[in-house]
Amino acid sequence: MHLIALALIQGVTEFLPISSSAHLILPAQLLGWPDQGLAFDIAVHLGTLGAVIVYFRDDLAHFAASGWTLVARRERDEYSDLLLRLALATLPVVIVGFLLEDFVATQLRSVWVIAATTILFGLLLWFADRHHGAREAVTWRDALVIGLMQVLAIAPGTSRSGITITAALLLGLSRTSAARFSFLLAIPTIAGAALLTGIEIAAAREPARWGMLASAALLSGVAAYLCIRTFIALIERTGMLPYVVYRLLLGALLLLIGFGVWS
Repeated sequence: MHLIALALIQGVTEFLPISSSAHLILPAQLLGWPDQGLAFDIAVHLGTLGAVIVYFRDDLAHFAASGWTLVARRERDEYSDLLLRLALATLPVVIVGFLLEDFVATQLRSVWVIAATTILFGLLLWFADRHHGAREAVTWRDALVIGLMQVLAIAPGTSRSGITITAALLLGLSRTSAARFSFLLAIPTIAGAALLTGIEIAAAREPARWGMLASAALLSGVAAYLCIRTFIALIERTGMLPYVVYRLLLGALLLLIGFGVWS
């Protein structure tokens, strides 16, 4: 039962600006659920990767066609430009994530760190939402700044989608454009993380329960797809305040856990 719950938690929280890592620590802290291992982690991430690929399948088809045209004919269009900007935005987290992987795994996974980042970046998201603009197109400068801000998401509790949407809003993009760029940026980011985890699994030769892993991937993928679709449909009407309030409540709960008040 707890495997189903963890798969759904990963799917629901991966793309909402509320931090999947903050949620995944709660079952372990409150219910004593064990770590499910690297194979389960990669399964649920592949599920969420599949969800964002399915949702943006038309954009990805345009990227493929425009990318080929760029390579073969040296001709650029709006899709090839966006593809290059996504590549630029991905580069900082690849470099910093590779350099700081061990530090993050050993030093930044405490309840205190996750509580602090959940609250701090929740407040920053609120500020950004109050000052968002109406621009639709992402510039090279936007892509670089959003990519640099995404580096902060290596700290658990920050929320990858949360910090990239925050950066985009601060730069003057509309809510919908901020969410779209953030979710497209998730594709190479999640794929890279899944690849690294897969290499670790191969090195450790961790035994795999394929039926359970396939079910976890499917559950997380369906949940993630529904979240992406709902979030983008409602974002202009709801804004970020509901997620900010939720993050503050979650951060408070994590602080209670840290102080031993709730255990």
